Amino acid sequence: MNKAGFKGNKQALPQKICAACGLPMVWRKSWAKNWDSVKFCSERCRRAKPADSAP
Repeated sequence: MNKAGFKGNKQALPQKICAACGLPMVWRKSWAKNWDSVKFCSERCRRAKPADSAP
């Protein structure tokens, strides 16, 4: 993700599905350095993660 690629179009941002709630989540600037390891859309979903998921 680079600054030139954004141009204000949020539909062009990468998306993932939250491992806890199953809803799509869109890339955030704060997740830029660790986007590959992001699994949950929020702190609430992280705390309520499924019991069978491995760290």
